[in-house]
Amino acid sequence: MKRLIDIILSLTGLFLLHPFIFICLFCVWIHDFKSPLYISKRIGIGGRVFNMIKIRTMIINAEHTKVDSTVINDSRITPIGFFIRKYKIDEIMQLINILKGDMSLVGPRPNVKRETDLYTSMEKKLLSIKPGLTDFASIVFSDEGNIISNTYDPNIAYNQLVRPGKSILGLFYVDKKNIFVDILLILITLISFLSRRLSLDLVVLLLKRLGSSKDLQVIASRKTKLVPSPPPGSDEIVTNRSI
Repeated sequence: MKRLIDIILSLTGLFLLHPFIFICLFCVWIHDFKSPLYISKRIGIGGRVFNMIKIRTMIINAEHTKVDSTVINDSRITPIGFFIRKYKIDEIMQLINILKGDMSLVGPRPNVKRETDLYTSMEKKLLSIKPGLTDFASIVFSDEGNIISNTYDPNIAYNQLVRPGKSILGLFYVDKKNIFVDILLILITLISFLSRRLSLDLVVLLLKRLGSSKDLQVIASRKTKLVPSPPPGSDEIVTNRSI
């Protein structure tokens, strides 16, 4: 059933949005006359590598810097890229990945191998299902670029400030996933484009209905300041990152 919903909704999305997609691709291409698509290796279900498709928002070969966590004012982002990233337009192309079966509409966001190699034994459970276009963590940490901005090392900041809560929310989804939850998360994701505060409140309400801990609800509410924390399955805060 989930696969059928993925196919129907991704096909519908591509059909309805294709004029807008072509306009965005043209705007990216005309900026530097380079490919408007960005293909990135990501780790999917069972640790399988797949090519994730995005509308390119950065300069060519930006990934060679090995900075995987992107701050909001990253110098690698092109002028049109700032607009595209702000409204998550670059993610639209992943509807193709969903059609191919690499991804699902809802599931933990796919990560690069340099990050999944750091996963604790508990976090490896995130690779037991297909990665998704959205989930609890995608909504809660949609401002990731702001969180890690003005930090000495964006990769370390991501691992200290974002990864702990993101992984906990992802693991909760893995345990509670069903079609009803997926539909609600898709609707909340759409609402987030209109009101971030309302979407966060709805996530907290859904977590509560699903029997989550109070601590998880606090993380999802984003009303408290993020502080360096260890990822789930570890008692040590990440202070260095293998690249």
